[in-house]
Amino acid sequence: MDKVYNNLERRITPDDAHYFFGYFDKFSWNSKGEHLIHKVPFASRQPRFGEAAEIGILREGKFEKTAETLAWNWQQGSMLQWFDDDTMIWNDVEEDHFVARLSDGRTFSRPVYTLSPDRKYALSVNFSRLDVERPGYGYPGLFDPSMEYAYPPDDGIFLMDLESGESTLVISLERVVKEFPEFGIQEGMNWFNHLLFSPDGKRIAFIHRFRQFHPGIRGGRRVYHTRMFTANRDGSDLKILPIDYHASHYTWKNAEQLIIYARHYIGGDNYRIFTVGKDTSEVLVPFGRLPTNGHCSYSPDGKLLLTDSYPDSHDIRELVLYDPRKDARYSLGRYYAPPILHPTRCDLHPRWSPDGKRISFDSFHEKFRGTYVIDIPEEVLC
Repeated sequence: MDKVYNNLERRITPDDAHYFFGYFDKFSWNSKGEHLIHKVPFASRQPRFGEAAEIGILREGKFEKTAETLAWNWQQGSMLQWFDDDTMIWNDVEEDHFVARLSDGRTFSRPVYTLSPDRKYALSVNFSRLDVERPGYGYPGLFDPSMEYAYPPDDGIFLMDLESGESTLVISLERVVKEFPEFGIQEGMNWFNHLLFSPDGKRIAFIHRFRQFHPGIRGGRRVYHTRMFTANRDGSDLKILPIDYHASHYTWKNAEQLIIYARHYIGGDNYRIFTVGKDTSEVLVPFGRLPTNGHCSYSPDGKLLLTDSYPDSHDIRELVLYDPRKDARYSLGRYYAPPILHPTRCDLHPRWSPDGKRISFDSFHEKFRGTYVIDIPEEVLC
């Protein structure tokens, strides 16, 4: 059974500025129903160093400011999220480096990219390097000496112990280049992005990208290729996943399997199921059942897959729920995004509430950035 819904959304942010939460794999709500948010005065260009975003909590449609941050971008904000029911965490700048702050007063020496489910660990990357290679995902303004090197041995993925505050380099850029060589990989820049802990916190997954020079493309330019890896939390048992140089958004299905929108050399681009340690993958659903290249995540009970789309030919983004038990597709809404926003686009980035009964998402369809909530229909939840 497939179904199309309309006008389910309601805006939960004021209309006095631009508001957004950020990425789809973060906790925007706590169990009390309090929703975190960023507030900024502009929307159509990249932030410059020194331009702060306000962060705070939404209560009854009103914004309550709690702090400001100088480390933010349009795609993922400041990695703002709930650390626990009463404490929020976000990234910021302190003197000449990026840090992570908690609302209880603690500060960590590195910015966080993602948190383990038990909140004992965080993964961190070089956000200055990321800003150069993928503007909109890193943070501008701080000098990065590693940019002189294509794959430095002392930069990569850091594991941070959130009890002691100590951090350790667990996977370096040099390691993935030398242990998993490819043609041209040593000639262009390398970086990591999109890190996630497995649901049990024992493994990590991440995207590795590197640039190659292609003289025949638009007069000659460096394009990037994508590979994906998983490893134990401490960096051991590093394994490459069988994708054909393209992967984007993904989610863990369970402790051993991932759903990745990826390319297969035979089947093309699709949502595929990858199992750690296996050289094969399988298609999740037939091509066309789900939007292409969406930001996907499972409901807290693991029954429903939530995703979205990039703009179609009419600049419309679609919000979709899929129930694999019934092979049922539910279109929750379609939202216009003006093309003038590119490259500071406003993706929907849908996120689950802790009880799995609501989702929130960011959108520009009212001609300003706002955050919206949809109560999932009961017939979908059954």
